[in-house]
Amino acid sequence: MSNGDGNKIIYSRTPESAAMLANVKRAMAITAAINRLTFNDAEKIRDLFSQLIGKKVDESFLLIPPFYTAGGDEIRVGRNVFVNQNCTFYDLGGLDIADDVMIGPNVSIITAGHPLEPSQRRAVTIGKPIAIERNVWIAAGATIIGGVTVGENSVVAAGAVVTKDVPPNTLAGGNPARVIRSIGEDLKE
Repeated sequence: MSNGDGNKIIYSRTPESAAMLANVKRAMAITAAINRLTFNDAEKIRDLFSQLIGKKVDESFLLIPPFYTAGGDEIRVGRNVFVNQNCTFYDLGGLDIADDVMIGPNVSIITAGHPLEPSQRRAVTIGKPIAIERNVWIAAGATIIGGVTVGENSVVAAGAVVTKDVPPNTLAGGNPARVIRSIGEDLKE
């Protein structure tokens, strides 16, 4: 169920929650197969990942297992996307990854959450979309929380926790992440 602002709300003990659970079981089976493969099995990994997301990925897509997800069918990836090992994508709210994105090891991209109210935490799952725009680099151990866009050409520093939008052409880091500086062709590293 969508609430009109792009968020997905699923109440427990409903047909939607049963469908979500069935999708989690499907994703777990596919990711288990992916996680038995090695770096040398890139073509088989692409085939299984395509099955996971329900759409053929480009031949330039590269993922190094292990990889974890709680759904997969709401992940969309562009061309020349690299996902390093031990990443977790919870995609209930929708996860769009544009062309030329690099995702470092141990990155968590989490679109799903629960209400703060204690009595509602187990009763409701809320999915908020995440967009990773073109040419973004998400460094090792970063966490991206639902409802944000990481802007084109930006970098999310290692260990950052992104809870708000990251503007294009910026370096963001910290917990919670904040803009550290602008980046671009005219700046010296």
